[in-house]
Amino acid sequence: MSELKTKATNIKAEALLDKISPEAKRKDGLMLLAMFKKVTGEEPVVWGANIIGFGQYHYKSERSTQEGDWPLVAFAVRKQNLTLYLMSIKAYEELLAKLGKHKVSVGCLYINKLADTDQKVLQILIKKAFVNNKKTLGK
Repeated sequence: MSELKTKATNIKAEALLDKISPEAKRKDGLMLLAMFKKVTGEEPVVWGANIIGFGQYHYKSERSTQEGDWPLVAFAVRKQNLTLYLMSIKAYEELLAKLGKHKVSVGCLYINKLADTDQKVLQILIKKAFVNNKKTLGK
């Protein structure tokens, strides 16, 4: 089995975000950091080079021998967008309809900038995903 590249590190989330440019992306990252901390009640952990996660669970793949640890919810500030790792994102279609400008994949929510979204709705979405993931995965 190959070793996973994305693991928890000792990097401080604030130090990671301080290196982000442009300034608007850095500010969005700091706002997300505060939001995730508030709604999860967890301290951030940097995973790999740039994912900031909250909570943790252990998984075993049903399709391979791969297993490892992963955050219950997380985000990354990327050049092209803000990526929120919430898992089962399509289960929250009602909230997504109220969120504002965004895109989704199976487990991720993509936002260009926080100003494009209703941040109260975003907080509810993060909280629901965290609680659901903790209940179903964090056993």
